[in-house]
Amino acid sequence: MTVEPTHSNTIAGWREWVRLPQAEVEWIKAKLDTGARTSALHAFDVEEFTEAGVDRVRFGIHPWQDTDEDAATVELPVHDRRVVRSSTGHTQERLVVLMDLVLLGREVTAEVTLTNRDEMGFRMLIGREALRNGFLVDAGRSFVGGRAPRAIRRRNRGRA
Repeated sequence: MTVEPTHSNTIAGWREWVRLPQAEVEWIKAKLDTGARTSALHAFDVEEFTEAGVDRVRFGIHPWQDTDEDAATVELPVHDRRVVRSSTGHTQERLVVLMDLVLLGREVTAEVTLTNRDEMGFRMLIGREALRNGFLVDAGRSFVGGRAPRAIRRRNRGRA
């Protein structure tokens, strides 16, 4: 009897639609980047504070690329602070939070740095630490998990 090899890897494209349950964001387009160690999320109005002896951060998320509509506010414990080198070689200290994200129907917890990604093509970047939870990235494919509904895609392009 021949047994087929099994693996837990899920094939993903280089860009996918992601859900952020803690932020109640159902759709955000993300770039899957195996060259980046940690994930990054566009954050604005970042406010650090301490509550019951725990360092926390409150920040806003713009889920759409070309508009600030449907902004969400999130409050999470600060997991870490890290110096991150961008793809252009600049270094920046960033706050790190642990965020749940749903990619291709699978929920994973990722270390996510908070930064201004207004000038970037994607509001979220998913790095290899999150992807090592059983994802293989096929650089020749996009939206393996399916395309967002047309109304969502239009909203993401600033055409509500």
